[in-house]
Amino acid sequence: MKLSDIADNAGSRKKRMRIGRGIGSGKGKTGGRGGKGQTARSGVRIKGFEGGQMPLHRRLPKRGFNNIFRLDFAEINLDRLQDAIDSKKLDASKGTITAASLVEAGVIRRAKDGVRVLGRGEIKAKIQLEVAGASKAAVEAIEKAGGKVTILAPAKKEDGEAA
Repeated sequence: MKLSDIADNAGSRKKRMRIGRGIGSGKGKTGGRGGKGQTARSGVRIKGFEGGQMPLHRRLPKRGFNNIFRLDFAEINLDRLQDAIDSKKLDASKGTITAASLVEAGVIRRAKDGVRVLGRGEIKAKIQLEVAGASKAAVEAIEKAGGKVTILAPAKKEDGEAA
């Protein structure tokens, strides 16, 4: 077999149909768009239109709401913290580990509204953590390893609302 003998299987690639090139081509005149009106025009199409019947997205009830005061935390598990300590990205003996030190070490990308520690995995290092939140399992595991978790109050905005 030579490099020049390599070819696609028959019928695996289909040639593009050139439309709007005269009625003899079979795709002339209306160009496969049917008759006149909005659907024959380019760029305009009624999304969800069902021929006058009430569209599905309007037949279904509305549900839920978006809480504008919701905080978005950067979540980190115990096993990820332990990996960072093992790979010398974080120094547990240096002092308190904060959101800023986690970002600086590359353990999390950004702190968002604060860091929340979750309890997956296990931690062997004795660490001092200052975070916005932590699950009960995470706090128990860190304290069992001889560490301490300090939960910070959410940052306040200037107008007195929670961040």
